[in-house]
Amino acid sequence: MTSKYWFNTKTGQVEHGRRSLWTHLMGPYDTEEEAARALERARNRTESWDEDDAMWRDSGDRPEGNGPVS
Repeated sequence: MTSKYWFNTKTGQVEHGRRSLWTHLMGPYDTEEEAARALERARNRTESWDEDDAMWRDSGDRPEGNGPVS
């Protein structure tokens, strides 16, 4: 079995194999490059979700069952 790569949010470093507490790790990733981009990918996804939420709020056509919008 091949070791995976992890991004350590506390140190900002990529780790080969899981060496730190899971509370500080993002992953696993297949490559070191993927792990190094973990925060960027998470940031992009969050921005995309925020834009999607804003679109639903602005359209007034929010799907039912998703609770109130603040």
